[in-house]
Amino acid sequence: MVTSDQRRRQLAREKYERQQKRRAEARKKTRQRAAVIGAVVAVVIATLVGLIVGGVFDKDKKDQAADPSANPSASAAPEPKQSPSPEMAIDQKGKYTFALKTSAGDINFAMDAAKTPQTVNSFKALADKGYFDNTKCHRLTAGGIFVLQCGDPEGTGRGGPGYNIPDENLDSLGKANEQGQVIYPAGTVAMANTGQPGSGGSQFFLVYKDSPLTPTYTPFGKIDAAGLKVLEEIAKAGTVDGGQDGAPKNDVKIEKGTVTQN
Repeated sequence: MVTSDQRRRQLAREKYERQQKRRAEARKKTRQRAAVIGAVVAVVIATLVGLIVGGVFDKDKKDQAADPSANPSASAAPEPKQSPSPEMAIDQKGKYTFALKTSAGDINFAMDAAKTPQTVNSFKALADKGYFDNTKCHRLTAGGIFVLQCGDPEGTGRGGPGYNIPDENLDSLGKANEQGQVIYPAGTVAMANTGQPGSGGSQFFLVYKDSPLTPTYTPFGKIDAAGLKVLEEIAKAGTVDGGQDGAPKNDVKIEKGTVTQN
């Protein structure tokens, strides 16, 4: 027979066991909540880091390519100031020459207005007002593609005239290969852009060695033999830091840019 004292002790023990069980369950739930919160925080931090590394919060980096050696102009994103584009004022059936007097030598290239009227008209209008004078060619690439990039009055790769011109002549270099690329031959001059259609401004690149690129950059000029030799000498000097993509080791300054009809 269980005495009243034994019964009290039994009830007390059962109460104690229930309390311990509830406390253990509470501790387990607390650990689970902490684990969930920690996982959420880790995901948020990882996402933020990814966005920062990816350049989402960096206005300057938004204009740069993930692989600059595979893209001559993604860093060439002009920031339009809503300036009006020039009215058509050239002979759209004519041929023109863009003469660049540079610190490294003269580089001249022919332009066919029949193939790229908007581009030629824009460059003629800009050159006539001295837009290219005393500007630096800010970028040289020596891996994957082989170009000298110019036409940014700021020298940063983000400058532009404040307006955009449409893409032209994109099918002139033939059918793209399986990688979606065509060859921009040595001596070609083409428009830089932001990577988006119709985003060209004033920046352009001069190809000194055959370069595979997607056919999204308006080819509008052909460098003469003497100019190509000057360009090749610029390329031989390499970049400032010896890398495959950067400012030319020897400054290349456009002292005067002139467009004339042939």
